Amino acid sequence: MSTRQKTIYILATLLLTAFNIFGQVVITNTNIFKTHEQLLLANEINESGEPFAEAIGYDLDQLDPAVPYSPDSISYTLGIENYEYSRYQLGTIISRSGMGLHLIWAPVIGKMAAMESDDFDGSMTMAPNGYKEDDMMMKNMMHFSMLANQPPPGNAYPQFAEFISGDPHLPQAIDANKFAWEDFSTLRWDRSKMDKTLNLAAMGQTLMKQYLWAQDMLSAFHDADDNGIDADGTNSPDSSGSINFDPNNNIFYGGNNLDGFIGQILTAEAINKTMFIINTLAYDGSTLGSVDPATYDPKNGIKYFPHKIAVTESIVDATMPPKPTGFEVTDASSMLWDQISYLWGTVNYKNMMDPNNSSDAAHLAYKPVFDGNPFPASMSETGMPGPFDLMMGTSKVLVMNLLAMHFNATEGTFVDEANLSGGTVQQGTTISTFTAGYSLAILKLVVEEFAGKGLDVKAKNAIIAQANFLVNSLSNENGMFYNGYTIGTGADASVTSVEAQAAAIRGLLAAYEVTNDANYLNAASKGYDYLISNFYVPKGHAFRTTDGNNIATYTPLNFAVIAGALREAYLVANKGDAPLIYTRFFQKVAGAMQLSEGEATGETGNDSDGDGIPFIPEQADNLPPVFAAEATYDLRTFTSVDDGSILIADYKLNQNYPNPFNPSTVISYQLPTDGFVTLKVYNLLGSEVATLVNDTQNAGAYNVTFNANNLSSGVYFYKIKSGNFSDTKKLILLR
Repeated sequence: MSTRQKTIYILATLLLTAFNIFGQVVITNTNIFKTHEQLLLANEINESGEPFAEAIGYDLDQLDPAVPYSPDSISYTLGIENYEYSRYQLGTIISRSGMGLHLIWAPVIGKMAAMESDDFDGSMTMAPNGYKEDDMMMKNMMHFSMLANQPPPGNAYPQFAEFISGDPHLPQAIDANKFAWEDFSTLRWDRSKMDKTLNLAAMGQTLMKQYLWAQDMLSAFHDADDNGIDADGTNSPDSSGSINFDPNNNIFYGGNNLDGFIGQILTAEAINKTMFIINTLAYDGSTLGSVDPATYDPKNGIKYFPHKIAVTESIVDATMPPKPTGFEVTDASSMLWDQISYLWGTVNYKNMMDPNNSSDAAHLAYKPVFDGNPFPASMSETGMPGPFDLMMGTSKVLVMNLLAMHFNATEGTFVDEANLSGGTVQQGTTISTFTAGYSLAILKLVVEEFAGKGLDVKAKNAIIAQANFLVNSLSNENGMFYNGYTIGTGADASVTSVEAQAAAIRGLLAAYEVTNDANYLNAASKGYDYLISNFYVPKGHAFRTTDGNNIATYTPLNFAVIAGALREAYLVANKGDAPLIYTRFFQKVAGAMQLSEGEATGETGNDSDGDGIPFIPEQADNLPPVFAAEATYDLRTFTSVDDGSILIADYKLNQNYPNPFNPSTVISYQLPTDGFVTLKVYNLLGSEVATLVNDTQNAGAYNVTFNANNLSSGVYFYKIKSGNFSDTKKLILLR
């Protein structure tokens, strides 16, 4: 080899080494699982999963978990991977890890056990131990099992209240033959390494994910052969005219066996958790106790839910999980993120449990779930409060406390922290853009769920004020959002974070949906353009996490906020490039941060689905299927003058949105190469009624607005042609 050849070889080797160092996502922390971050991630990627794929127009029946990126990368990433990674987070925290308070000690189980006679002890467990709670829980599980036609898992650890954090490293080897449904015990975490602190954000983000999973799983019925059955208002697992299950009508709860069982467990956990919080964790500034949602008015004395409550546990019997025996407030602050996190879950569960909601097949399926068996009916039906009233009442308490403790009416903004001193609220002076944005997104649900009940007006007024504050005080003329604001000082001058930018977009789009104020849509759109121009690095398929810094540091939290912003930007602001950007970001970063996975993705050992993520028993560091707490990505290799490189990999015509529409709708499409494009609309007879595009276009993503003012109601078709590509989709005009 000549000297010149050696020099070229050395340079090439150094370049390759540099690319490998700079071009990879590197995990930097797997030692902590922060519950609120991981479950926020689970919630946002759940909504950016199957629901997002369906909204774009994909047919999820075409997806096969064992055939990656077919029929294309967007549909597979959204419809398979997002859902699976989201599912792992919840399964880990609420039934496997043991990181929280066991359902045996939950309030409903305790009340039911107390009503049984003394000889009930041991009746279900076959081993009397002085406690009836374990027998009662087993009785409940067996009942859920019968209603769903699904045997329960072995050695699960169902929880009703989750701890704030823990070390996810498994302290024992996984039993590869039994770790799934047969025996969860080897998936348990080290309890000595858990922070046994209760925190409303941790419990609330978990509650929201419990809702997302339960509402999906219980939204239909099934038969003994596990075939799905849509609810139509006449069919039911119950006997005609009765709330009780009929074993002879061949209809079971849930869309299939497993869904029915898990959906009931999740709902039981959610009800117990919320009852526990209302009955035990309400704080008046000196003492923990209860709050009655039916009579609560903060004007008569505030009771709120403090930031941190330490749990004392005792071992009462070798056959039972530790029993919580004491609760101590260790941080009495009321934190905005805590309160809105829990509100997110309760207001959604209220919708699911609403006895007056028969809006779709899903709600028709929920009705027999909340008719008295398996779960109590509402007060309007029985005269006694049920789970619906619990979720509605808790939502009201949380909203009233948000407005009483966290809303600064003079400045027109919420503040992140408040305290109670001598019964008087002491408000903090700072608001983070992250919590401001999510406050808008979650209060939007309050407006929808409490329409006409007075609370909706108060929530809407707070949304308008907070949205105006975001636009006027937390952004600049370029569409950049500051990280936060201090009353009396002004906007935070530190370098903008991606979670601030993304959360502002998410919140303003929600405010636009509530108010239809174009100023909010325009501000969100401008913020999105800034996000893509200044944070997104196309060649690296990833985002900077602080403006101008090419060393990105990812956490479950900032990944979650990016996911939510990109999804809503497409759905509300018609940003046609968002799904592909999100897909590439997910593939690059989520694929590296997801630590292990299970069989449901087609993973059966030795990375059988070829995605580089190990099967749970083969994870080298004995880590469960959760996200890494932190990872870094050096984007310097990918930043250059041509950062605006083409993002589009293939042609695609998306389903118009909205559809049905009146009188206008948006059609989006993407082109991988420059070329002549036609986009035309036809009626049912095949006659052309509109030409939307007839020109040469550069590669990229496009949105076209179709205004049908001059057309009558009916079904139409739109067709795109470019090069050898053509595609046709249906749209519906309803006047």
